[in-house]
Amino acid sequence: MKQISFRVLWSMVLLGLILVVIKVFFSNQVKHEKKSTEALWLAPDTGMIPHMPNGAMIRYGRDLIAHTSVYLGPKGKIAVISNGMNCQNCHLDAGTRRWGNNYGGTASTYPKFRERSGMVESIAKRVNDCLIRSLNGNALDSNSQELRAIIAYIQWLGKDVPKGYKPPGSGIKELPYLEREADTIKGKLVYVQKCSKCHGENGMGKLSASAVEYEYPPLWGEHSYNTGAGIYRISRFAGYVKNNMPFGTDYSKTQLTDEEAWDVAAFVNSQPRPVKRFPEDWPVISTKPADHPFGPFSDTFSEQQHKYGPFGPILHQRDKQHIK
Repeated sequence: MKQISFRVLWSMVLLGLILVVIKVFFSNQVKHEKKSTEALWLAPDTGMIPHMPNGAMIRYGRDLIAHTSVYLGPKGKIAVISNGMNCQNCHLDAGTRRWGNNYGGTASTYPKFRERSGMVESIAKRVNDCLIRSLNGNALDSNSQELRAIIAYIQWLGKDVPKGYKPPGSGIKELPYLEREADTIKGKLVYVQKCSKCHGENGMGKLSASAVEYEYPPLWGEHSYNTGAGIYRISRFAGYVKNNMPFGTDYSKTQLTDEEAWDVAAFVNSQPRPVKRFPEDWPVISTKPADHPFGPFSDTFSEQQHKYGPFGPILHQRDKQHIK
């Protein structure tokens, strides 16, 4: 009897383990399928902006994003506080294009803590950071109608996104790191073949007929983004161009390989531009991204390697330090 009881008990235990494994397997499959089929963020139709006072603010905010230079550029009719680029030169289609550095997850995730500043940031702080860095200019007054309008537009774009959720398709899609250093010489060839037609052989962009804003923005030179801009990190630039460039490309029909995207990002960011250092960035230096090109660092790698890679050894050393 004891032998039979033991066998029955063992069979029950084994069956239980098998059922647990099956449950975990199918649970993970469901999660994977849900993740892979989850719809990409779709911007709301601007035709649905209400025709009320708050709607006017939203539309004004959209116009400020699309035509920043008209209002705030070197010939701006409101103020002269930026370099002539428009916000939508980086945030494509006024911040609505999928994987086009859009604002799909902004309203839902802000305020939030950011390692770069070491503090909880508001949307207003984030917008002014872009003006200071990407547009190489000055911040808007926190009480200005312009800043309030931009925030109203960003919040309207994210009105259907649950709080705390960053939908797929928002922001910039990350590319896998290269196993080698990004090559500026190869990147120059990509630029000449794929980018120079719009941005010019000298990278200075192309002004619109009004000469007040850029049809195609400058990628380097005095009117381009400075060295403190997020896009100055080549991982950000590479992910951006992979899914949006050259003109006419989107995430569903890319033209560049991953390597070409990394190389052209390295080439563009090796060119001269306004130099701005922000020593207060990343107060906890161990949280700096692997491709942040300015020291000090918590690892032993050079600024050159932090700018162009390879980034794998940097991450490996950091992992070892973390384990210790």
